[in-house]
Amino acid sequence: MLADENFNNNIVRGVKRTIQDADIVRVQDVGLAGADDPTVLEWAAGEQRVMLTHDVSTMTRYAYERVADGKPMPGVFEVTRKVALSTAIEEVCLLVVCSHEGEWEGQVRYLPLR
Repeated sequence: MLADENFNNNIVRGVKRTIQDADIVRVQDVGLAGADDPTVLEWAAGEQRVMLTHDVSTMTRYAYERVADGKPMPGVFEVTRKVALSTAIEEVCLLVVCSHEGEWEGQVRYLPLR
């Protein structure tokens, strides 16, 4: 997974505390700080990493554009900022543990799922 630059780092830390080997990196960790959304999505696609974001307005639009253009898009999960931190951590942990490789290809989903 790839956490967007403005994604709540408390969620990332909470997931990593719960699942020590969770493979989540942040945009800042991979040298993409300040990069535009299409560039971030291109990197995520190249690395086959599902995107975690709070940005429902632009990130999801660019994700849908990638799909419409026939480009790979391993998936985007928009996590609302209104959800409780514990719920967000729990939901992302479920994704980490229960997702299969390629399962979210071409999809934009919203958390919480319930």
